Amino acid sequence: MPTIFSRIVAGELPCYKIAEDDKHFAFLDINPVNAGHTLVIPKREVDYIFDLAPDELADLSVFAQRIAKALKAALPCKRIALITLGLEVPHTHIHLIPIDKESDADFMKPKLKFSKEEFEELAEKIRRQWTILEG
Repeated sequence: MPTIFSRIVAGELPCYKIAEDDKHFAFLDINPVNAGHTLVIPKREVDYIFDLAPDELADLSVFAQRIAKALKAALPCKRIALITLGLEVPHTHIHLIPIDKESDADFMKPKLKFSKEEFEELAEKIRRQWTILEG
């Protein structure tokens, strides 16, 4: 049975897409710990990140780096945190979170709530920077 992330990639479920290429997909987390919290996944469904082939892991990291640059350009922050935890969806995923302090990436704090319009505006802002940076 496909994971929720595979169903998002297939277009079966909606998301606030940031970017994709032939192997990867990035979209806003709908339960963000900070504004701009983005998930980066391989399109190929693999449960555990370290089960990816070395070239797949490297490619995923490079794609995440490119997304992080777009996030940093779109949202004022000191850094983009990269976190690879997550047992709730059995599909490798990287969390990219704009932060000014470490507590901005605290998964134990209450999740932020945004309206559909706010999510769409945020995604568009990041996509715009992605387009500029990717040329």
